[in-house]
This record gives sequence, structure tokens and C-alpha cells, in this order.
Amino acid sequence: MTFRDLTVAFFQYQAVWAYLLLALASGVLAAMRPSSALQTIAAVVAAGLIYPLVWYVLHRWVLHSRWMFKSPLTAGVWKRIHYDHHIDPNHLEVLFGALYTTLPTIAVATMPIGWLIGGFGAAMMAFAAGLLITCFYEFVHCVEHLPYKPRNRMFAEMKARHLAHHFHDEDGNFGITNFAWDRLFGTLYERRDRPMKSPTVFNLGYDEEAARRWPWVARMSAAPTPVRPRNNGRSRNV
Repeated sequence: MTFRDLTVAFFQYQAVWAYLLLALASGVLAAMRPSSALQTIAAVVAAGLIYPLVWYVLHRWVLHSRWMFKSPLTAGVWKRIHYDHHIDPNHLEVLFGALYTTLPTIAVATMPIGWLIGGFGAAMMAFAAGLLITCFYEFVHCVEHLPYKPRNRMFAEMKARHLAHHFHDEDGNFGITNFAWDRLFGTLYERRDRPMKSPTVFNLGYDEEAARRWPWVARMSAAPTPVRPRNNGRSRNV
């Protein structure tokens, strides 16, 4: 796959256009009730700084928790937004996050801090920044999962760390583009640092015993504990 092929595939997803159009709409709203230039810049910078931490916290302590599959109220959401992706990392239909979860998360992570900095206009610009950052995250996520070999060393390292998270040990490398918080919290690793493969790397702990006790995800799944994910004719690049 070439970079052009990757880009074309990326823009075929409706979620990408939703983020871009909402970012444009947020910019228009911000222009109608603008904050000062300094407040706007500060809000955008704050959104960019807080975003990697929010993603790390959610990815590590929510998406990789086990409380979500134990409740019928959250089991379906967990299955859609993370379990299915780990069960089969090559399944592109669930590569992108669900908008009903990502949009509220982006809003909560960015708009309050923007509002505190400069009111309505700054809040809208912080939200727009969060949406555009999400687009970048999703693009890098495509780089990490599609059969594209990055020439850039930084992107190649991101891909190697993320694929280790999916195919070797899920308890680490929680970042997508930014691994600073992994480094700070001690969850950044190279595959050579963990010679043993995690037995829950694909099912996230939702094994046959868990499925018997908390059956809601299993009832919505073809098989709760597959031996390996589908290849779908795509290289894993690992």
C-alpha cells in the first residue's frame, strides 16, 4: 500500500468527514463570538496538551478495564469501541471509534478548559482543535494497522509500539501518537523487554470463564476467545 492509497482509504470513513465538518462549524461559531487572539491561542494549546493525557487515561483505565464487560449497561459499548478492535486488529470496520462515544469525550476534554480561558469563542476553538487532533490520531491509527510501511522513523516507531500493544502485550504502549505518558507511568515497552506474550492480548481478559459469569458480550459475539485474528488479506507488519 502506498501513502496515496492510505490517504484515500482514510478519507472514505464517514467519521473523518464528521470531525472535519464539526471542526469547521466550531470555527464559524467561534468567529461569531470571538475571544481575544491570546485566549484563542491559549485554548488551542491547552487542548493539544490535555488531549494525550485524556486519551491515555481512557485507554488504560477505562477501555482496558474489566468493569465494562461486567455490566449489561456498558458491555455493548465496550464491545464496539475496544473489544472488537482487539479481537481482530485487522478488521477495519471497527478501526475508528464510534462517534457517539468520541464526540462527547472530545467535547468534555476540550470545551471546559477553553471556556475557562476565554469563554464561548475559546471553547469552540478548543473543541475544533480536539476534533482536528482526533483526525490526526485516526490517520496515524490507520498507518499503524493498514499494510503501509512508514518511511519516517518516528511513524515507524509509533507503528511498532502500537502493534506490540495489539499482538504481544496489551498492558502497555497505550499511546497512539504520543507515548510521553506511557514513559511517565512506566507502561512504555519494547517487545524485547517482555519476552512472554500476554495470554489476554486479543480478548482483554474476556475469556470463556468471564463469558460464563458475564455473558452479555458473548451473546453479541461470534466467538469470545478466538485463537488469532483474521488476516483479511492484509499484512500485520510485525
